[in-house]
Amino acid sequence: MPIGLIGKKLGQTRVYDANGVVTPVTVILAGPNRVLQVKKTDTDGYSAVQLAFGEQKPQRLTKAELGHLVKYGALDAKEAQKAREPGEKKPLVAVAKIREFRNFSLDVKPGDMLGVTLFAPGDFVDVIGLTKGRGFQGVVKRHHFRGGDASHGSKGWHRRPGAIGQRLFPGTVMRGMKMPGHMGQVRRTVQNLEVIQVREADNLLLVKGAVPGAKGDYVIIRESKKIPKGTTRKHTATAEAAQKPAAEKGKSTAKK
Repeated sequence: MPIGLIGKKLGQTRVYDANGVVTPVTVILAGPNRVLQVKKTDTDGYSAVQLAFGEQKPQRLTKAELGHLVKYGALDAKEAQKAREPGEKKPLVAVAKIREFRNFSLDVKPGDMLGVTLFAPGDFVDVIGLTKGRGFQGVVKRHHFRGGDASHGSKGWHRRPGAIGQRLFPGTVMRGMKMPGHMGQVRRTVQNLEVIQVREADNLLLVKGAVPGAKGDYVIIRESKKIPKGTTRKHTATAEAAQKPAAEKGKSTAKK
């Protein structure tokens, strides 16, 4: 996973280009992402970058999470000690959702803030998320069974699965038999979605097509592993440029 971001699915809309062509897009809030920890092969056994995204109040974080944030400079130790004290507290930026990205291609350090400028219009990305939960469903909805006849003596067999067993041999239900059960709420990856717009001021990515999950669900946006033929990756120059404002912002906050 060379580069990637954590984001939140906001919904779907459509955009028009200069020629009036309509493109359906999914709007993803993908920033800011805080670099919490940088793992190296010589010390941790593998190379990875740990990113955090989303606002959260300190009293809603576990003690383990608070200690992790203090260790890598995302939270002051005194503020962590006061997290359980009564009273209104300001939410912390980029701490709610933490994920690791292995073999991160950018040179980053703890405290850096990454944004949507890691990607550029025309890039292709893979989006990972949890599908919508559908609860317990029958075989017609879950596995697209045809169902029984609507008339001519069906007697209630309209949406039933039918026989599932065997005869004397093997005398059991075969493994993998399609039956009613829990549907949805599984991890899915949609590959090769084109980035249509990058709105840096709003930390928004507009991605062509559908993304798994409901509105408000967290998603992972990574550089596409299988780009279409005849296309090139455009993120390299923009990714390097994205690190400069983050580094300058860190210096200005340190002076204050």
